[in-house]
Amino acid sequence: MGKIYNADLHIHSCLSPCGDLDMTPRKIVAIAIARGLDIIAISDHNASENILAAMKAAEGKPLTIIPAMEVASAEEAHLLVLFEGMDQIQQFQKIVYDNLLSFGVDQRMIDDQVIVNENDEVEGFNEHLLFGAVELSLQQLVSEVHRLDGLAIASHIDRESFSIIGQLGFVPNDLSLDGLEISYQTSLEQAKKLYPDARCFPLIKNSDAHYPNEIGRQITRFFLEQPTLEEIRLALKNSQGRKILE
Repeated sequence: MGKIYNADLHIHSCLSPCGDLDMTPRKIVAIAIARGLDIIAISDHNASENILAAMKAAEGKPLTIIPAMEVASAEEAHLLVLFEGMDQIQQFQKIVYDNLLSFGVDQRMIDDQVIVNENDEVEGFNEHLLFGAVELSLQQLVSEVHRLDGLAIASHIDRESFSIIGQLGFVPNDLSLDGLEISYQTSLEQAKKLYPDARCFPLIKNSDAHYPNEIGRQITRFFLEQPTLEEIRLALKNSQGRKILE
């Protein structure tokens, strides 16, 4: 029997260079539960090292963690990618690191890219240029995500920068995205009027949280049988009774 799940699938941890240092796995999990979220995704910029810590921090708690990442394409458009398990996202991580531009890394940037464990203890620093872009096009990234059986969703299409519409001006017809994301700044009704291209895709809403107080400020309500990626995939397709609730 299905039920409604409150999901925020776009949350940055302290690993993202723009993420607040208080965005640690334990704190994110605690805040998400306190705000009534059932499913969240840790989706750092081009990196995935803090996901497993968040999963461990959520063990035994009423919260599901979906492995995710926000990757920047060669067009500098952000793409939210979601995977079923750590094996798939680690395979995708290798592709990202193999293609991530890495010039001009400053030690001060590295100090802001913190890898922590499930007890919020610092274990190291990511030495890649995480706010940069990869040398792969949106088309190539979406293909790799689908090859690994993941979902590819264009991030915050209503933003002027680092969004597919902001960078390209449109959503290419040949780009097989699984959905589009709207930020907290725009309602579904506004998005449908502002972006005619968006009408052809399922729309979801996430917080894009970089600070603790932003977690859950925008959510998507899914009707699912279980809190899994496969169920979310069905909901995006409005298939087998799973759906997005507006």
